[in-house]
Amino acid sequence: MRIATWNVNSIRQRLDHLQTWLKERQPDIVCLQEIKCIDEAFPREPLEALGYNVAVHGQKTFNGVALLSKYPFDEVAPGLIGHDGDVQARFLEALVSTKAGVLRVVSLYLPNGNPANTDKYTYKINWMDRLIQFSRERLKLEEPMLLCGDFNVIPTPADARRPEAWVNDALFLPKTREKFRALTNLGLTDAIRAVSDSDELYSFWDYQAGAFQKNDGIRIDHLLLSPQAADRLADAGIDKHVRGWEKPSDHVPVWVDLAIEGR
Repeated sequence: MRIATWNVNSIRQRLDHLQTWLKERQPDIVCLQEIKCIDEAFPREPLEALGYNVAVHGQKTFNGVALLSKYPFDEVAPGLIGHDGDVQARFLEALVSTKAGVLRVVSLYLPNGNPANTDKYTYKINWMDRLIQFSRERLKLEEPMLLCGDFNVIPTPADARRPEAWVNDALFLPKTREKFRALTNLGLTDAIRAVSDSDELYSFWDYQAGAFQKNDGIRIDHLLLSPQAADRLADAGIDKHVRGWEKPSDHVPVWVDLAIEGR
């Protein structure tokens, strides 16, 4: 089973790219972020025509997450625990059934947090605390689970071409990385790092200053696996070439193959 994540940076602007990539990579489940539209405006029909079930948790102009699945959703739940008043559409959880049992997949878009000396950073850290609490509870279920998405976290200096350029950025501050370690230390495996220790694995390149041409990137899109999912890890990768397409997202898809039979 192939599961992928992609911050598409506007689903309506990137629909052609998404369809092309879906046909090329053939993922079974896809987690999308920054769809930037309300639920009703999401372009379901072209994706359903490719064989995907669609679940959306959208928001006008900003944020928004979605899930595409070749398997029916058993359950779908929007929103992260811990703050009932949080209206930002950043989290969508779903269950699908496989021959091996239930599979839990989360599409998440963690707050950016910049500028770091503002309430935006406080919101980011609080959101990470809520994600840690959510993960701690879900891991008790001892089932295959994947947290997939744009975490807006550069975990280590090896995950940036020029780490010195990010030292004052909310994505790379010590407290941000500390929270990410606290999350993974619950028992979650970073799929990309489990298959490669290369220091040039990036998933985001800024639109400015020829960043992609210089490979001046960062790795902020992650697939974190529960122990039961990590036991089935077969492969993982980053589709860097997608960033070279015309009018691309600034992020590229990241994917993982698990030794799980879907049906």
